[in-house]
Amino acid sequence: MKKNITIIACLAAVAALAPAAPSWGHGPAPQPEPDVLAEGLVSPLHLAIGTNKSVYVTQDFAGTLSRVNRDKSVETVYQAPQGWGVAGVETRGAATFFLETKGAGQGDPTALGGYLKSINPRGAARTIADLAEHERSTNPDAGQHYGFAPGTSEQCLTEAAAVPQAPPAQYTGALDSNPYAAYVQGNRAYVADAGANAILKVSVNSGAVATLAVLPPRPAVLTADAAAALGAPSCAGFEYAFEPVPTDVEMGPDGWLYVSSLPGGPEIPALGDRGAIFKVSPWTGEVKLWVEYILSPTGLAVANNGDVYVASLFGNQILKFNGWKGHRTGFLAVGAPADVEIHGRTLYATADALGGPPPGPGAAPSGPPQGKVVKADLR
Repeated sequence: MKKNITIIACLAAVAALAPAAPSWGHGPAPQPEPDVLAEGLVSPLHLAIGTNKSVYVTQDFAGTLSRVNRDKSVETVYQAPQGWGVAGVETRGAATFFLETKGAGQGDPTALGGYLKSINPRGAARTIADLAEHERSTNPDAGQHYGFAPGTSEQCLTEAAAVPQAPPAQYTGALDSNPYAAYVQGNRAYVADAGANAILKVSVNSGAVATLAVLPPRPAVLTADAAAALGAPSCAGFEYAFEPVPTDVEMGPDGWLYVSSLPGGPEIPALGDRGAIFKVSPWTGEVKLWVEYILSPTGLAVANNGDVYVASLFGNQILKFNGWKGHRTGFLAVGAPADVEIHGRTLYATADALGGPPPGPGAAPSGPPQGKVVKADLR
């Protein structure tokens, strides 16, 4: 996906356009009361459950991997170099895995930077794989077509091409890598690369990287309101294939990977709720659309019974999807949740993830950090 700034910086830029209150889908359910474990965090976009009831959380734009201890104290586990962010934390035994990234290389594809790393309890970090090099050498979505469909009028294409900072009216997958989330099972790590629009598989031992699956484009027919909001009113009625943007990956009890995906492009009311959850086979790479019409799904967790909990960043809530039929209900109303995890009968989440965020990795916050880690009992 052609991006010049990081994925959540894009989200923050349009946050004011998103709904301020939750949309509960099939009606509100009684809400649990969350317990605040930590606050004052800078862009806490990912979390994982550690040992002794500790919680690992990434303060992405500060480039900091932190641990929230049982007594609610917060300590730094890893600090990325200036200009780099951290993301996608996972724990397995004594090892903690995380992603270190420069997103789209500040607009220069040759400067892409993204690594899967691990750190042990003594604080020694190890680089496992160079994910940006995989993008440079393979560009997994190079054969995918995005933008307006064939048969779109020349007037629309001309108008769309003149929209400032917009991608080309018609294009194929460009060089871009933004490793954003990871799931680890045994010797295999699965990485959701929000720039490559792909799920990568990595050998934890050798560092070998391969493409497991490329998510399909997310087409939408532009309404008159949507076309006008995008600055191309002549494009009303034409189909536009937006890029998929994978934001999290977890494994369900059925053995499939569950992948949350932003719809690409701006999340504005005129375009509707276009986020989705895909299922990806870890054996063959087959991709199935599971549920859609979700507002800004940035993180997910799968319970042992197959129910899926999704952080709706702009929906200001955590949604619960029935594992068998995908029916949705509201589970927890919370401001700007970015990620969720489940441990036993407890759900953990980050909240107020965009409160006072800096404009990108290495930059100073634009206001006092307001991010939190919270937990709530599952019902």
